[in-house]
Amino acid sequence: MKEILFPYGKEKISYAFGDELCALLEPKINEYTPEADGKELVRRAMDAPIASPRLSELAHGKKKVVIIASDHTRPVPSKLIIPPMLREIREGNPDADITILIATGCHRGTTKDELIAKFGEEIVKNEKIYIHDCDERDMLVNIGTLPSGGQCEINRLAYEADLLVSEGFIEPHFFAGFSGGRKSVLPGVAGRKTVLANHCSEFIDHPRARTGILEGNPIHEDMLWAAKTAKLAYIVNVVLDSEKNVIYAVSGDCEAAHKKGTDFLLSLCGANAVESDIVITTNGGYPLDQNMYQAVKGMTAAEATVRKGGVIIMLARSDDGIGGDHFYHQLADEPDISKTMAQFLSRGRDETVPDQWQTQILLRILRHASVIYVSEMPDETVKEMHMIPAHSLGEAIEKAKQMVGNSARIAAIPDGVSVMVVK
Repeated sequence: MKEILFPYGKEKISYAFGDELCALLEPKINEYTPEADGKELVRRAMDAPIASPRLSELAHGKKKVVIIASDHTRPVPSKLIIPPMLREIREGNPDADITILIATGCHRGTTKDELIAKFGEEIVKNEKIYIHDCDERDMLVNIGTLPSGGQCEINRLAYEADLLVSEGFIEPHFFAGFSGGRKSVLPGVAGRKTVLANHCSEFIDHPRARTGILEGNPIHEDMLWAAKTAKLAYIVNVVLDSEKNVIYAVSGDCEAAHKKGTDFLLSLCGANAVESDIVITTNGGYPLDQNMYQAVKGMTAAEATVRKGGVIIMLARSDDGIGGDHFYHQLADEPDISKTMAQFLSRGRDETVPDQWQTQILLRILRHASVIYVSEMPDETVKEMHMIPAHSLGEAIEKAKQMVGNSARIAAIPDGVSVMVVK
């Protein structure tokens, strides 16, 4: 018997498997021993920027400097990153006019309390901070046409900066390949219609728009074009373990430094697919399993290893429910998922609607395998979303075996967000 712990909310669900367990797909990231603590790793990275001068050199003669910083939805340790970035900029130009631009993408605005939790009271009190709003038309500037054909609008502060830099973190991303780097600009400080064009159905459907893939990924290519056109000159990005501790850091050119970080992450998070009848996955527990919308991310890891017609068991506590009205209605209002998918795929690159990409990915998964959803949500709501409800892992496994047979081969993915399953 092998006992495996699956994150579920702020707790863990334990389950003992016998011979039916054919694969345990886990990242090796938590086995990695960093060379130093997070603060020191950031310092070393900034002392040795990749394909770029030091930040202090870049700041020479630059009056308007903008640092794009992550928002409240990302676990970026800004308290470790922003202070040394501010120091280096002022070493290069003591008179620099610095603005911290919060990259909210299409999220709600970050509150003052969230800013203090992220940066500390001193930075919030003493530095200029502007919170990006993707719908604030007066603050958006068109910088050209994306490779996708959509118009690229970004925040005016980023456009008018003499020096544009950013912080961020690198993790697997289920359609952009990886987070971090170029994503500070698009979607970070882009207009809503630009984000929608980048997340169009054609690109989401592309076979290269998957976790861990950058080369040939049209969504990544759009993002990189936007970052380069906006003249994002320098980044500081970190890699985090499951406890959100910094274990690796890079700085320098937005493409080259990001690539070094993604190569590092891929070496620790890649796992070979093992075709299975049943795959059990999670969204890594709290905070990412608070709603069904976010749980789609963890399902994509299982999608990559479950056989056609198999069963995915998704463990996501979902205390906050669905996670979006658009997402809910796109699924619940139409009983025929093939009809909904056809409708999405018929839309042009400039016809994307909010949350369409997340719905499209879930539809893709549901057309490949059945999904049993273990959560605290009402059964009827889960059924409306075209999934099978369950309220314990044991119940879910029993239902899955009734569907595919008692001799089913089971794969376990304790954290579907942190692992990159490679076929």
